[in-house]
Amino acid sequence: MTVGVSLELDRVRLSYTGIPVIDELSLTVRSGEILVLTGPSGCGKSTMLRALAGLLAPDSGRILADDAEVTGTSGERGMVFQDNALLPWRTVRSNIELALRLRGEPRATRRAAAEHWIDELGLTGFGNYLPKSLSGGMRQRVQLARGLAGAPRAVMMDEPFGALDTQTRAAMQRLLIDTWRTHPTTIVFVTHDVDEALTLGDRVVVLGKAGQPARAVLDVPDPRIDRQRVELRAEIIAALDHTVAA
Repeated sequence: MTVGVSLELDRVRLSYTGIPVIDELSLTVRSGEILVLTGPSGCGKSTMLRALAGLLAPDSGRILADDAEVTGTSGERGMVFQDNALLPWRTVRSNIELALRLRGEPRATRRAAAEHWIDELGLTGFGNYLPKSLSGGMRQRVQLARGLAGAPRAVMMDEPFGALDTQTRAAMQRLLIDTWRTHPTTIVFVTHDVDEALTLGDRVVVLGKAGQPARAVLDVPDPRIDRQRVELRAEIIAALDHTVAA
């Protein structure tokens, strides 16, 4: 079973196109939790995900994975994007195998991993389909399968369900929770949707405007569907309102 990795930002400063979006942020992501990031546009959520994945080096400070400094990408940290990042000329099976192929895994290992996640995420019978033949929800299932196929210990997810209709989005949220309970990897999930944050997150971090500190770090009770969610929703909205007014 995949075991999650703890992630830490230690006084991290990050810039996007030369403009600071995260400044002196310290934050710990616990091993095996789902940490949700929300906040106004431009506050650095996506930039932080890329830094945690090793795709972007901080201007200053350190990013740690199980106390080891992150200096680049690693098979232990995966990424799932909002937009359709599937390769259109590759089949579902071939897209899922991609990370393992780039890692030099033998064909039999790649195929076994792909078939496992095809079954796990409800894609049975679609292995030979091209992405253009799939619905938006099915394409997101393939993206999730590809993100998990290499058995990463942490997955960064950048608004992966943002473009889906309400019913499909709810189904994908349930699928993610069910998959995470079986494979408790660490997940850092970005969303603008407060209800999605409360449905998915063990903790919710509300980031301030660019260069400002986090406005709130809130624990979400388990089970996630709970009357306390009403109070937490109000706290998150209040924190978001403060970021807009600041």
